[in-house]
Amino acid sequence: MHSRQLVFILEIMARPPKDVTDAEVSILQFLWDRGKATVREIAEALYSGRSASQQATVQKLLERLEGKECVTRSRETWPHTFEPAIQRSDLIGRQLQQTADKLAGGSLQPLLTHLVSAGGLTADDRKALRNLLDDLNKENQRQAKK
Repeated sequence: MHSRQLVFILEIMARPPKDVTDAEVSILQFLWDRGKATVREIAEALYSGRSASQQATVQKLLERLEGKECVTRSRETWPHTFEPAIQRSDLIGRQLQQTADKLAGGSLQPLLTHLVSAGGLTADDRKALRNLLDDLNKENQRQAKK
């Protein structure tokens, strides 16, 4: 076995079991916006047509998301409906931490610094960020007094 093959296999094995693919994120985004939906409704929304293979793809992705505890299935009705079992903010946090682990030794600071300094923050974004930091500082001060 070549070293590249071994590295690839080790990377796959090291992948967190709850790692969500881009295709799965598309389904989650639809469900976050919609609340709940059937396989058919998701396939119609994500693909221009509604072929059997597209529905099978969506079904498989939903099964994977269910296994990762990112969606729940209601078997009370037919067809079954699916809804998100994870909040968007929780997935964002998890994905950011995975990126930090991969690129910055687990530290979020380089990611945050880049996002803030790269521009693109509106005045409202900067105000919300300042408020968040102020709230965190106040909470830390309260915790330190205990």
